[in-house]
Amino acid sequence: MKYKILAAAVAVSLGLAGCSQPEQTKEQTVVTDDQHSQGQAELGSFGVDLSARNEAVKPGDDFFMYASGGWYDNYELPADKTRYGAFTALADRSEEQVKNIIDGLSEKTSLTEEEKLVHDFFQSYMDTETINEKGIGPLSDVLASFDNIENTTDLTRAFGNSWLVGSSAPIGGGMWYNRLDPNEYQMSVGVGGLGLPDRDYYLSDNERFVKIRDAYTKHIAQMLSFANVDNPTEKASEILALETEIANAQWPREKRRNRDLTLNQIKREALNEAYPGFDWDTYFEQVGYKVPELNMSQPQPIKDVISIINNNDIEVWKNYLKYHTISNNAELLSEEIYLANFDFYGRTLRGQQEPRPRWKRAVSQMSGTTSLGFAIGKIYVNEYFPESSKAQMSELVENLRTALGQRIDNLDWMSEETKVNAKEKLMAFNPKIGYPDEWQSFDGLAISEKDLMGNVMNLRKFFHAQSVERELQKTDRNRWGMTPQRVNAYYNSSFNEIVFPAAILQPPFFDPNADPAVNYGAIGAVIGHEMGHGFDDQGSKSDANGIQRNWWTDEDRAAFEAKADMLAEQYNQYEPIEGNFVNGRNSLGENIGDVGGLSMAYHAYKLSLNGKEAPVIDGLTGDQRFFLAWAQVWKEKRTEESMLNQLRAGTHAPGRYRAQAPRNHDAWYEAFDVKPGDALYLPPEERVKIW
Repeated sequence: MKYKILAAAVAVSLGLAGCSQPEQTKEQTVVTDDQHSQGQAELGSFGVDLSARNEAVKPGDDFFMYASGGWYDNYELPADKTRYGAFTALADRSEEQVKNIIDGLSEKTSLTEEEKLVHDFFQSYMDTETINEKGIGPLSDVLASFDNIENTTDLTRAFGNSWLVGSSAPIGGGMWYNRLDPNEYQMSVGVGGLGLPDRDYYLSDNERFVKIRDAYTKHIAQMLSFANVDNPTEKASEILALETEIANAQWPREKRRNRDLTLNQIKREALNEAYPGFDWDTYFEQVGYKVPELNMSQPQPIKDVISIINNNDIEVWKNYLKYHTISNNAELLSEEIYLANFDFYGRTLRGQQEPRPRWKRAVSQMSGTTSLGFAIGKIYVNEYFPESSKAQMSELVENLRTALGQRIDNLDWMSEETKVNAKEKLMAFNPKIGYPDEWQSFDGLAISEKDLMGNVMNLRKFFHAQSVERELQKTDRNRWGMTPQRVNAYYNSSFNEIVFPAAILQPPFFDPNADPAVNYGAIGAVIGHEMGHGFDDQGSKSDANGIQRNWWTDEDRAAFEAKADMLAEQYNQYEPIEGNFVNGRNSLGENIGDVGGLSMAYHAYKLSLNGKEAPVIDGLTGDQRFFLAWAQVWKEKRTEESMLNQLRAGTHAPGRYRAQAPRNHDAWYEAFDVKPGDALYLPPEERVKIW
């Protein structure tokens, strides 16, 4: 798919471990800077940047601006960024660290095989002289092959080969886990192939989207011109019309995340009868998988897109493939082509005024799980990740697990029967912290200092071959879906695991020298957020073993969904851009994670005090420090275009509204004296309390 919105800049997670107790909080009620910690916190005196606040704003009116408004009003967004906040700051730090690693390799006289792969790939990306000389040449053979397409069988072959050439396809499959047996891999097939972030960008009559479509058409024409396509403006309009048909066939995002609707398994031999009109055998020949059984994630949209494939002129499809192949590979081609692509995808769609420095783009290209990310990550962990952080995080995870277990026991809306299943799932959570126990092997991979496109093609072949080889094997539960230097985290429902890469275990999320209230309010709530994904509106449909099945009584499920509906409606009220609201249903899983994660973390923090009074530091109580730490995690500033993209194509609410999640917690009202009449005030019966 052309335009991917990854669960990046805001999903964070973790897992389980030892079961030791947290360090005890000091008994005194007032603590000075030199008394309160063994070392110096990176932010402020205790782990929160108090200078970022705007104390003229009442916490009960806008907790985001109270916690971070001073920073927000004075921070100027750099021209090469579309958003900046805590995640971005850590991502910048991680990129600098990776650059230091690569620079260090250049100074070494002898490199290991993996170090040489990293060194040579970076050199190939930075060799702009060679890249510019080649122009569009690296794609010449691929583009010429599209001219040879004569029928739908040829077209299907091109769709099936899109994984290698970096093109797009309206129907595509990827290998994932069998949701009814997580010990097996299974291909999941869906629809995609759009160049704009979401179907709304094609279907809305709002003037904003009309202008974006006009700009997109001009952009397509410009990219086709690099391939010397005749009448590029006319061809671009045809491509837009084609993609609009595909967009119209797709389910809305909130429907696509419903796991009950997207689980539709079918045997290979039944495929042609159930989904006629598409040459499945030819498609699977190109991808190389045996596919004894597969999952059709959007049954009716797949059927509708098959009709679209068959009812549109082959010539339109050929130009569609040319455009997406050039655009998707633009950063690997000459600066002229890259900048033309950036002008639309960076400047128009996201409000980014200038490209990121080339070395940063190189690091980004290299750092994924299907690139050299784990080769870099192995060095990164050695140089930048203290083992003590892993031990401390393991302890925090266990404290959160204990807290959630107690909270499940005390739920007044859940029966004992369902509580048993919920506790079983909680105890089965598998944490992965910092880095993999087993590292990715790169044996057999060839990388050249002078052939960037060839290097990327080799990486695509290398990882695809590994995926094909694994298809019929037992799933690898040691595998990571993120590299250690990635500032993010995730929950994988199939393995019931919560995964926390090394790079996020830094301030403001985690600081071993910070006040405990801060670590619980920041990384603790983030751990709780990821645990919460196991119990959100979709994650709760899988059991302790990662099998998608209903483990709830009907009454308990109805009570849960009533609470979830309240939370969805609460977030539906937020309007970041006039006429454009947060989609409370599409972001529901993340919002349940935030609200529930805060509850778990606060509970764990209180347990850590062993009934004692939390100290007052710099005039702030423990509860105030806890909630301030949470709010500053979601400090961010972004362009309006980026915000629109988040609202229409993302699964997370913007950071400003994530910072307001404490309005559902009674302790926040007491900590900041929030009263009726304050903008964020919710009557007790409207505060959503699920976990």
